[in-house]
Amino acid sequence: MRRGAHGRRPGAGPRRAFGGQEFGAGREFGKEYGNEFSKEFGNEFDAVPPKPDGPPADRTAPPRDRIDLGTEITASLVVFLVALPLCIGVAVASGVPAELGIISGVIGGLVVGAARGSTLQVSGPAAGLAALVAETVMEFGVAMLGVIVLFSGILQIVLGLVKLGRMFQAISLAVVQGMLAGIGLPLIFSQLYPMSDAKAPGTPLENMAGVPGLIAGTVTDPQALLAAGLGIVTIVLSFLWKRVPGPVRKVPAALVAVGIGIAVASLPGVGVKTLQVGDLAASVDVPGPEQLSGLASAGVITAILTFTVIASAESLFTAAAVDRMHSGPRTRYNTELVAQGAGNTIAGLLGALPITAVVARSSANVQAGAKTRLSRTLHGLWLLAFALLLPQVLALIPISVLAGVLVHSGWKLFAPDEFPKMWRQDRGEFAVMTLTTLVITVTALLEGVLFGLAAGVVLAALRMSRTVVRQHIEDDTAKVVMAGNATFLRLPKLIDALEAAAASGKPRIRLDLLGVTHLDHACRSQVEEFVAQQRGAGVRVELLMPDLTGVPAAAERSVDVPEDPAGVWDYATVGSAAVGGTGGRIPPGPGPDAEWFYLDTRPLGPSGS
Repeated sequence: MRRGAHGRRPGAGPRRAFGGQEFGAGREFGKEYGNEFSKEFGNEFDAVPPKPDGPPADRTAPPRDRIDLGTEITASLVVFLVALPLCIGVAVASGVPAELGIISGVIGGLVVGAARGSTLQVSGPAAGLAALVAETVMEFGVAMLGVIVLFSGILQIVLGLVKLGRMFQAISLAVVQGMLAGIGLPLIFSQLYPMSDAKAPGTPLENMAGVPGLIAGTVTDPQALLAAGLGIVTIVLSFLWKRVPGPVRKVPAALVAVGIGIAVASLPGVGVKTLQVGDLAASVDVPGPEQLSGLASAGVITAILTFTVIASAESLFTAAAVDRMHSGPRTRYNTELVAQGAGNTIAGLLGALPITAVVARSSANVQAGAKTRLSRTLHGLWLLAFALLLPQVLALIPISVLAGVLVHSGWKLFAPDEFPKMWRQDRGEFAVMTLTTLVITVTALLEGVLFGLAAGVVLAALRMSRTVVRQHIEDDTAKVVMAGNATFLRLPKLIDALEAAAASGKPRIRLDLLGVTHLDHACRSQVEEFVAQQRGAGVRVELLMPDLTGVPAAAERSVDVPEDPAGVWDYATVGSAAVGGTGGRIPPGPGPDAEWFYLDTRPLGPSGS
């Protein structure tokens, strides 16, 4: 019976390629090599989600909850108590007056908090940017910080308006975790010095190398030892506070540590360093023409781009984490990016610290029972009221306590437990994560992140081009079987197999590429050159491919092939008898219903070379 254009009898049902199996990655492609390919690739591309049980889900929007004003106010006070020491500590770690940290916290509450991008995440100055801000202030001065933050905010608004907010979700998790670890590790070592009322030497490597000298100097100075003791108490409280039973645990550990520090610092004979606090309004430094002229500097432009990328990434990664903490409305990433940009624009105009979403405050907000934006907005109001009405209280806080708070924050950013977990899950991702952390620590944040992104892309490319190549001898035939994505990245592996087949001295070579899902130009050219060379040397080469490339122009689908007196054109089927010579038919092209595959053993090109 004559077959139709698709190689099937009229009215016949669809047929599966390869003896009843679908052509594609993760499937067996032959009796001999199927298990090998399945072992290499698994079934990751073929997983089918199970059908849900039970009645269809109700997709109607749930009724909007009524605002519980009491709960929202209580949650806002909890967030305020968490945010206050963090705002001050981040400012001190950044090398700027403490008031600037409070101003940024107020903006994070009143401006970003009132926006509609996210419901429950809380923004303000973050420990993750402290090291970057400190480097920027050291290089360009506090006056230029406002310009950098201002234009970073404008750039964030632009990114949000052009709908690039979700772009940050495409970044590898290994790069994100490596970035956070690369921020946290230097932060820990930089805060060990103010925790002992000492000054940090400078770069992360210098800070690490100076720790033995810091310890030696601390144990010989009673006041430094007392300051270090307050810092250690703060760290211990931060780690163990979640085990405290009862309602006492609702009070933030950092606030308890600040209270203990103030009590100790007020004792007679105690000379630990405390905050130097000025007037809130006087600390505002609006950028002028002199600062704006600094935009001509390549270093300033680089700083703006760095702040934009890091602040945006940290905010949107936090949004994803906070969304997993509650069942309320999800974050609208582009809108949230615009909100973050608006906050940073205002912060830049006031010369304050950059703003990002902060996990510690956001999780406190969720755990306190907040359901609306009101709680995070009110926390900004409480920060403003405290700074205006009780600024003298800030001057009583020991710097070592704030340093201890940031050491704990740095440890949470570093998250050492994530490294062995990543090692068990994925060695390649572990390498990307570790390298990103190391490069950030040794060089700078932007360089490390760019390196991590590049490493992630390389890893993805290698995995996308994963290929199985096997070569063996069977009777008078040297066989080479390939499956997967054949790209230039796997060219050395392919060349080794082809050379081994040629060196076998067998009169026939069979190249089985039926398992190949993609063959790029480099690999295809290599195969064609090899076939031409071996045929020129008198070796019979059979090329089995899921494609009709190279079929004579006179031959068309479902049309009889002209007689081949030389007998060099062979046709084969998978699961069917081979046909050839007079009366043979050319099989259909590849596809989900393809049954025939073309076995090309004729010379390449019109000259037979």
